[in-house]
Amino acid sequence: MIRAVFPVTTPAVVADDGDAFRFCSTCAFSAACMAEGLDKGALRDLHMLVEHVGPLPGGSHLFRTGDRFDAIAAVRSGTVKTCRVDRDGREQVLGFHLPGEIIGLSAIDGERYPCDALALDEVQLCRFSFPKIALLATRLPGIQQQLFRLMSRGISHAERLSGDHSADERIAAFLVDLSARLQARGFLSRRFNLTMPRTDIANYLRLAPETVSRVLRRFQDDGLVRVRRREIELTELGKLAGIAEDMLSN
Repeated sequence: MIRAVFPVTTPAVVADDGDAFRFCSTCAFSAACMAEGLDKGALRDLHMLVEHVGPLPGGSHLFRTGDRFDAIAAVRSGTVKTCRVDRDGREQVLGFHLPGEIIGLSAIDGERYPCDALALDEVQLCRFSFPKIALLATRLPGIQQQLFRLMSRGISHAERLSGDHSADERIAAFLVDLSARLQARGFLSRRFNLTMPRTDIANYLRLAPETVSRVLRRFQDDGLVRVRRREIELTELGKLAGIAEDMLSN
């Protein structure tokens, strides 16, 4: 067992929903829109495309493999897992999506969702009609560039996992990446909840669950992290980044 070393409960990751003029703090398109000189009040066309969905309980399917693609969604709160299930019923975890991140972009080419998306905890979404946002992107280059950027980020993450990396590198890179993604959205980046179970983390990193537990225990013994059940504190973020350097530089 990994021993508990700090008693304070980590606050949940919750977005600031903004107001009539300010975008939600986790909005995936706010920077692109503001770069175009538009606030939320001035962008009524985009605002009308948004459908707020949820809260949805953990375990809910947001979409399933083969469902018709007509929208992308931004996570407002909670964590979403994307995965595929092969013919033998074995699950492959493709990614974890945090507040402000987009799910559904991988369906653009085939017009069907190529994977399942499940809520790992209580989730709220902003759902965007893709045909309408694609039309808007032709008018606003910043929106189009942001879509390309988001798609490129997903490809980069997949390429990292395909390399020949050690368990230490994979787990350190996973933690450093989570920290950076939370920081980019204005959340606590050195102490947070791992909302995904260890078995899902292991599946995603292509490791055995006992390997994940063993490496985290060793990281804790070395003073790099502190763990209390699903709460984790990155006490030596620089050293973790050093371990993950080769993987994160790809």
